Amino acid sequence: MKPLFVLALLASLAHAAEPAAEPKPTGAALDFFENKIRPVLTSKCYDCHSATAKKIKAGLVLDTRAGIRKGGDNGPAVVPGDLEASLLVKAIHYADKDTAMPPKQKLPDEVIADFETWIKMGAPDPRDGAALASNKMTPEAAKTFWSFQPVKEPALPEVKDKEWAWADMDRFVRAAQETKDLKPVEDADRMVMVRRIYFDLTGLPPTPQETHAFVTDPDSNVLEKTVDKLLRSPQFGERWGRHWMDIARYGESTGKERNYPFPEAWRYRDYAVDSFNKDKPYNQFVREQVAGDLLPVKSAAERNEHVIATGFLALGPKSVAEKNKSLFENDLIDEQMDAVTRGFIGLTVACARCHDHKFDPITMNEYYAVAGIFRSTQTCYGINGGKVKNPSNLLPLIAETTPASLALNTLEPPDEKPMGRGGKGKQGKKGRNAPLPVKTLNVSPGVQTTGSAMGAHEGRIGDSPLFDRGEPDEPREPVARGLISAFQVPEIGAIPPDQSGRLQLANWIASPANPLTARVLVNRVWLTLFGAGIVATSDNFGQMGTRPTNQALLDHLAARFMQNGWSVKHLIRDIVLSHTYQLSSERNEKNQRIDPDNVTLWHATQRRLDAEAIRDAVLAITGELDLKRPQGSIVSKMPDNDLGKAHVYGTLAEETLVRSVYLPIVRSRVPEMLEMFDFAEPSLLTASRDVTNVPPQALFMLNGDFIDKQSNIAARILMKAPMSDAARINALYWRMLCRPANAGEQSRAVSFLQHMGKSGGAAERGMTALCQALFASAEFRYIR
Repeated sequence: MKPLFVLALLASLAHAAEPAAEPKPTGAALDFFENKIRPVLTSKCYDCHSATAKKIKAGLVLDTRAGIRKGGDNGPAVVPGDLEASLLVKAIHYADKDTAMPPKQKLPDEVIADFETWIKMGAPDPRDGAALASNKMTPEAAKTFWSFQPVKEPALPEVKDKEWAWADMDRFVRAAQETKDLKPVEDADRMVMVRRIYFDLTGLPPTPQETHAFVTDPDSNVLEKTVDKLLRSPQFGERWGRHWMDIARYGESTGKERNYPFPEAWRYRDYAVDSFNKDKPYNQFVREQVAGDLLPVKSAAERNEHVIATGFLALGPKSVAEKNKSLFENDLIDEQMDAVTRGFIGLTVACARCHDHKFDPITMNEYYAVAGIFRSTQTCYGINGGKVKNPSNLLPLIAETTPASLALNTLEPPDEKPMGRGGKGKQGKKGRNAPLPVKTLNVSPGVQTTGSAMGAHEGRIGDSPLFDRGEPDEPREPVARGLISAFQVPEIGAIPPDQSGRLQLANWIASPANPLTARVLVNRVWLTLFGAGIVATSDNFGQMGTRPTNQALLDHLAARFMQNGWSVKHLIRDIVLSHTYQLSSERNEKNQRIDPDNVTLWHATQRRLDAEAIRDAVLAITGELDLKRPQGSIVSKMPDNDLGKAHVYGTLAEETLVRSVYLPIVRSRVPEMLEMFDFAEPSLLTASRDVTNVPPQALFMLNGDFIDKQSNIAARILMKAPMSDAARINALYWRMLCRPANAGEQSRAVSFLQHMGKSGGAAERGMTALCQALFASAEFRYIR
């Protein structure tokens, strides 16, 4: 029996206050509503249950947040967080035929599951009725909207406190502080800074030796030297590649109602890690993921890298059991468009699938103009087994001995009929992009293959019809392929009739004339390093997004980012060497009253480590972490069948000591520890993770098998060392918290060890309890 009362008491040894967790609506939650819920309500419910209905049935209106919560004659349709009390759930499940909705045909199981997920999320809903409709941005307003304006280097502001700024970005921060008569707090000490910089850049803690060397180094440039060392380390790419994988909605299975494995998803994972380690220019990173197969290459290896990059388009969740082929294709295209537009430019273009965008100047016509680009693209994700109704092949990777002249012409030309009117060609029963009866697409003569990858390539070129209310069985006239017109990128010409338009789309996004791309990326880097973005809605820079707290600062960083060759490492280096980043997290009563949310950055914000950093730090501290990159993924060894029915989930729990970025991410089966600490939902693009503080997390750290085992390992290491109890306690604190134990902590811990010895408990058992207490402490889990 574990002495939990003792562990709880000893957790106070770290003396770090637990920051209060305040629930707040997330952009991802609202995007879920816009992409999954609103379209269904619009197409299936509004005819009878909206302000525009000829007759409102059962007193129920579903076109406003207040209406759906109030409900109709029978009670509330939706009670946030409570499925049992939400009558809408019973209605769409056809629990009572008299109240079944929609009355003509039951919704697909996947859509019902989406509604249940939405309600569990708290039913986020931006609809405030008619008043909200006035927020629609007109084309004229778009011409002056802040995020649609070109990025220009702003003039450096004048500041009174000229000595405080170490870098140009500091002047923008200090100017904002001075307008509110705020003075920033003192700088963080070296023991705080070494831990902060190691976790932020590599996701791992410094060793006691690294901490001691940093703290005692007489060189005033020690931080700069350490930053450069960490930026060169392979662990940097693993840390920042994982951040990007949240945006890429990285997962190794289809998810949905039939969960089939993506056997080659791991190649994209490695591509992301390697791209950040190589400091690949971000605009090139964008081009490769949207249209890598269309870019010129100098070698077979480069061609393979570009093909793997297009896995970004193939990674999303897929309803491979969907019987309606048109619906499957439309959903696939919609998911790709959402990932590309929110992921790279922070616009919710997918909201215009069923109607003109409610807030931004994006019409249905423009939605289907972009949809035509993806309709002209074949997506290869590699599923052929079982009873899957929407199979797919994979793209071949070619041997490095292949001549460069053949690298761009790898695939055999598709044998497909030209597209007919409305996007419907005479293709027979197999459909537009029917996969070949082999796992990998055929290659041209003279090309040798050496594996396969998920990705995308040119399909049968043609425009998309506009689907009335987004209904897959109600196509109208086709819409010419094109781009969003809210802002112009002059150098991008028209899409040639024989090309999908992906290359033009990629160049449009990656152009320095695009006002969103650099701003969105800079804001995400800022969010990662400070805990909050300059724009709080980091995946929505449109009308419903928040305005930047310091636009001049954002534009200064975005302009410098592009001037410095779109280098992410250069951007991070500039930020972490600034005075703003190096402030302590101490509070100031006057500042707290004036700026309680720290909008002006007068102090550093305590940030909880994310799930991966907590797990990796525990393993690093005990010496168990394996820094070697694994080859492939355990998912590659799983059967090409529904994983739930194959009962293979147990293999995912096999103990592994690799970094968390390399753990298998099967949708609906995320590793327990990652899920416990707010890992990103792998089916959704997640620009900003939730950060919760709930009892199960404390129980996991105090009573979980993983922490228990690692605490035992740490205790054995310490007990084997020939030193006194006091020295062991000090070594423990240096190892876990990057600082020495103070006199009070040391005295209490030594007394505890002596008490355990007198009561018959082994000394090692007492040390294990101490290790577990520190792992469970707030100071271990937070960056100050």
